[in-house]
This record gives sequence, structure tokens and C-alpha cells, in this order.
Amino acid sequence: MCENGISRRRSHLRSRPRHLSLLAYLQYDGPSTVNRLAERLEVAPTTISLMVGDLSRRGVLTREEDDADRRRVVAIAPEYAEPIREWLAGSALAWAEVLADLTPAERATIVRTMRAYETALGRRMHT
Repeated sequence: MCENGISRRRSHLRSRPRHLSLLAYLQYDGPSTVNRLAERLEVAPTTISLMVGDLSRRGVLTREEDDADRRRVVAIAPEYAEPIREWLAGSALAWAEVLADLTPAERATIVRTMRAYETALGRRMHT
């Protein structure tokens, strides 16, 4: 893929930080079901379904049926694998920088806040 294509896809991804955790799990753990992603991210399956639907419409994710049990499996579209890898690397460095000076209790507060945000976002997407 040309560098311009990667840059365009990276730019598209940066505008959606709420998808970072979802994309990180898919990048590092491979394809998954919506229910498994919901468990890992500790949010409702409907929240994950909405995010997967959004990213699928944009072409970032694919959904295929698992031959073994016929469940729908979510994966990163091949053309987005490299831009997502680069985006996650940059995000990891930024998080490390921001969190470095915080105490464990302060980091835990941030995690709880982010989880509460995702839950609230999921509720709002249903109304």
C-alpha cells in the first residue's frame, strides 16, 4: 500500500479514540466474537455491536461467520492492519507518558472513568 493510503487511513482512525480499546484487542488477540470483546472491555455486548457496526460501515472491520459454531467473528480489515498497528503504537507511547507520573490509585480512577464513559455512551447510542 502506498504511504499516502496508510496516512489517509491513520488520519481516519485518529478521529475515533473511543474505538482504541476495541481495535487494540483485535490487533493483539486476533479475530473475536462480539460477546468476547464485550467481556474483555467490560461493556455491554450492545455497545460493542454498535462500535463494530460503525467500524464495519467504514471498512475498518470485517464480520464473518465462524465455520465451527456459526457465530459472527469480527476482524480488522487487511488494508487497515498497518495503519491500526501504527496508531496503537503512538497511542501506547502517549498513554505511557501521561500515566507515568500518576499513582496506582490515580490510574485506577482513570480506568473506572473510561469504563463509565463507555457504558454511558452505549446507553446514549440506544436512545
